Amino acid sequence: MVTRHRLGIRLSAINHRSSALHEQSSASASALHASCLTSHASPLTLHDLRSSAGFTLLEMLIALFLLGGVLAVILPRISFEEDLRSTGRKLVGLLRTFQAQAASDQTPLRLYLDLDQGLYWMMVIEGKEERLPLDPAWKLPRPLPESIRLTEISIGQDKRMSGRVGVTFFPNGRIEPVTMYLMDNKSNLLGVAVDSLTGAIRVSDERFDPPPNRLIPDRVKVLLKASAQAGGTAQGGPLAPRGVQ
Repeated sequence: MVTRHRLGIRLSAINHRSSALHEQSSASASALHASCLTSHASPLTLHDLRSSAGFTLLEMLIALFLLGGVLAVILPRISFEEDLRSTGRKLVGLLRTFQAQAASDQTPLRLYLDLDQGLYWMMVIEGKEERLPLDPAWKLPRPLPESIRLTEISIGQDKRMSGRVGVTFFPNGRIEPVTMYLMDNKSNLLGVAVDSLTGAIRVSDERFDPPPNRLIPDRVKVLLKASAQAGGTAQGGPLAPRGVQ
């Protein structure tokens, strides 16, 4: 009787262990199946991320090639236009600076421009003579950029296309009526015109209309006459800095 009881206990234990092993194997199989599914899904997810967030080497080369072609077309045009425009802005700033300096020092000044050599310099008018300014920055003439040249300068009705032209700045803030044209090596034109009566300075990429005939006040005529007598005519000038022949 005891033996049968012990045998029943042992059979129950064996059945319990078998159930446990079966459950454990089922759990291991489920885990393995899930691991396999994860291992198959992971590369696809990484590939998708790479495809959406990155570029291939071929795509980068194509993009660089297109960008280089666009820059090769645009950059030359920008450089020439900016060179001409920047020279015009510099010239306008120069006129304004001399205008303010002549009024501040109560001394007439003259800006000389050499159309043949592409140079410009400043002289101080003292009575009937001219001298170099004390500012060491103006001891020598300054050149225009190599790609820019002065093609025409008019003082009033007097038009010059070569030689030297002088623009006078008066102590009362007036500037001689001057119109000048700059041109680059692509034949782009830039005009700068000064209205002596109003002091306005205009800039245009086209030629200006001929100025209307206006009556000049007597006080301005006196100043213009005095400036013509002081230091010689506006087209020549008795003195020039070193290096200008």
